[in-house]
Amino acid sequence: MTFLQRSLRLSLLAIVLSIATSLPAQQSQVDFVHEIVPILRTHCVTCHAGREAEGDFSMNTRSDVIQSGVIDTDEPQSSRLVELICSLDEDDQMPPSDRPRLEPREINLLKKWIGAGLPWNEDFTFAIDDYEPPLRPRTVELPEPQLGRVNPVDRILDGYLAQRQIPIPKQVDDATFLRRVSLDLIGLLPTPEELSQFLQDSSPDKRSDIVATLLERKIDYADHWLTFFNDLLRNDYGGTGFITGGRQQISEWLYEALLTNEPFDQLTRELIAPPTPASRGYIDGIKWRGTVSAGQTVEIQFSQNISQSFLGINMKCASCHDSFIDRWTLKEAYGLAAIYAESSPLQLYRCDKPTGEEQSAAWPFPELGQIDPGAPRDERLRQLSLLMTDPENGRFARTIVNRLWQRLLGRGIVHPLDAMQTEPWNADLLDYLANQLVEQNYDLKAILRLIATSEAYQSESEISDSGDSTKDYVYHGPRPRRMTAEQFMDSVWQLTGAAPTSYAAPVARVDLSQVDLSQFDIHGKWIWGSLTDNQSPAGETLLIRKVIVLPESVRSVGAIATCDNEFTMFVDNHEVAKGNNWSKLQSMALGDVLKKSEHTLIFRVKNGGAAGSMGPAGLFFELRLTLGDGSSRSIFSDDSWEFNRSVPAASKTPLDPPTEGWQKVSVVKPVAAWTQVLDREAPRALALAQMRAEQPPMVRAALLKNTPLMQSLGRPNRDQIVSSRPTGLTTLEALDLANETTLAEAFQRGGERWTKQPWASTGELVDAVFRSALSRAPTDEERSLSVEFLGEKPTPAALSDVLWSICMLPEFMLVR
Repeated sequence: MTFLQRSLRLSLLAIVLSIATSLPAQQSQVDFVHEIVPILRTHCVTCHAGREAEGDFSMNTRSDVIQSGVIDTDEPQSSRLVELICSLDEDDQMPPSDRPRLEPREINLLKKWIGAGLPWNEDFTFAIDDYEPPLRPRTVELPEPQLGRVNPVDRILDGYLAQRQIPIPKQVDDATFLRRVSLDLIGLLPTPEELSQFLQDSSPDKRSDIVATLLERKIDYADHWLTFFNDLLRNDYGGTGFITGGRQQISEWLYEALLTNEPFDQLTRELIAPPTPASRGYIDGIKWRGTVSAGQTVEIQFSQNISQSFLGINMKCASCHDSFIDRWTLKEAYGLAAIYAESSPLQLYRCDKPTGEEQSAAWPFPELGQIDPGAPRDERLRQLSLLMTDPENGRFARTIVNRLWQRLLGRGIVHPLDAMQTEPWNADLLDYLANQLVEQNYDLKAILRLIATSEAYQSESEISDSGDSTKDYVYHGPRPRRMTAEQFMDSVWQLTGAAPTSYAAPVARVDLSQVDLSQFDIHGKWIWGSLTDNQSPAGETLLIRKVIVLPESVRSVGAIATCDNEFTMFVDNHEVAKGNNWSKLQSMALGDVLKKSEHTLIFRVKNGGAAGSMGPAGLFFELRLTLGDGSSRSIFSDDSWEFNRSVPAASKTPLDPPTEGWQKVSVVKPVAAWTQVLDREAPRALALAQMRAEQPPMVRAALLKNTPLMQSLGRPNRDQIVSSRPTGLTTLEALDLANETTLAEAFQRGGERWTKQPWASTGELVDAVFRSALSRAPTDEERSLSVEFLGEKPTPAALSDVLWSICMLPEFMLVR
């Protein structure tokens, strides 16, 4: 790196760090809800909250406390409030002399709270809130269209703006719209070719057409919205609970649901009352090791998770005691928990102490129906799934459309997202979207299409900040949003070509809706070593091999395998796949390891069962190749394979197979369950394997396990549900953006990729980079500076720095 390049990076880092350090801390060391609120409730709110404000001092909200003048956050000890609670003067002290004094511990906590800047949960107030959201759907009468704006979203918002004498925001240009809608709907930057085609399109319907086109890109859509649902459903590919088996992912089922656009009510029912193990990991939560508090049992996790995911209710407080921040009670939290419990009722615990009371399974909205507490657990779950998704349960539809609105316009109609007890800033808009979701058979894409085709969505981002509280907020237009960690990484990989080649999510990124599966005939047989009455001893371990010769280069290859009970596959003694679930066919793309050459395929297989017993055992394998000359070839398990009982230790890598002792395998008569697996899954699995090999899309960050870089960019660990991510910049993030190794390597590869292409001039190269990253040409000043920096013959290192500098721009990092 040259001195100039190093100086540029250090200067930019200094700017980013200065921004980061000027922002408020993301987390305070003071727990406002659990440490401060109980003190204020006990000693202060009787006279200074709700409808009471003695001495003109109200503590209903943080702004009320600040405006009172009794707090000095710079000098907590000098605060009038501290003086009053520490005073020994009976005429001056607070609380008054006829009431109990604060304990030293409580005084110290209040001082600490004031010194920390008075942290206050944004959805909390001591004010008496008489608002109760309607349970059932509410019919909305649309205002008359203004200025020919007929989209129902615009009709509602135009009336809202007119009432407040706020001008309708201007529309963004086509390039800005395309970048925004592409990032919002599929999480990718538009390519220069897509941008050029869109700008040249003169059709008046081109914006609605591109929305439809993006939503039909099924794999890109599923890849992108997997992030949203992984957060919302607490799903991931590794982390807490997975190693011990106390947690199961739902990734394969979830991805398939997104790929096929499964109706949201059906998706929800399959999560709450799983018809198969594939979707069960959501309700089973995390089984923590050792002794856990009453608020961390799987039953209470169930109560918290379904309340937050599907109703926008924060049941965490109510899982310990009656909630301080809204109307939910301990009994309501335990009523939901008892629906999941193996046996109902459940013993109630308040603040981790038994109360001696019990709570039976119950649904908190009996107007819609009720759970039978005496029914078996699976039946209770089924009843809950039907109550949750009942079209008359308006809360269910409002919650998800509010989340979608926030994703596309930057702020929920109800804010925060998990405070759906809060009054919306526009109830008509919320109810109309919710009604549309039900009318459109819970089609989430229909709601995204409705929002994205509105002129409100296509408006310029608001530049005024009307505040975040529901009381202060006034809609002026969409808000700019930070890219998620996944969007940022995907965008960087689009620019640099540095995306990984493999991923952790066990998903099949193939759209089979247009595929004739009948063309994928299955030829493989079930094979094993020597058998006794078609059975093998429990624990028997073998090597099974096949030597193949490929006379041509391989254009594409896909394979499927399964084994009763477990297998590890090796190609040329290097491990490529393993599996231990015989009821599930595993698809594999082997294009990176099969070349024009001779190859040895070896499976290390093991039969299960109790020691000393006999049982069925078999290996099934099928592989399809398309060779460089266009010809096809199938390789499958049959009686031409060989087995060996001499098996090297599993820890030995690469595999060191024996050279002698190989014998002909036996073809096993399949048991009925094996046949059902092949009949049900084999054509589809083989089609997936081969199509995935032929058309591999770019690996997306949503499919990877969390990394330190993505974590610093805001991706959560998903030990609990996350409905919104941090919006502030942190010092760690600034440091990682400047120095993190994998990011630096990506930009280095990008520099090499761009400089390898032929360019008529450095200016042409600069134009192409800007169009790819920002969907616009560089300004004259940007072009001049970049060309001067790169010189006549740009080097990969210099271009790497230019790519990094562009990706650090707020314009790149924001969806605006």
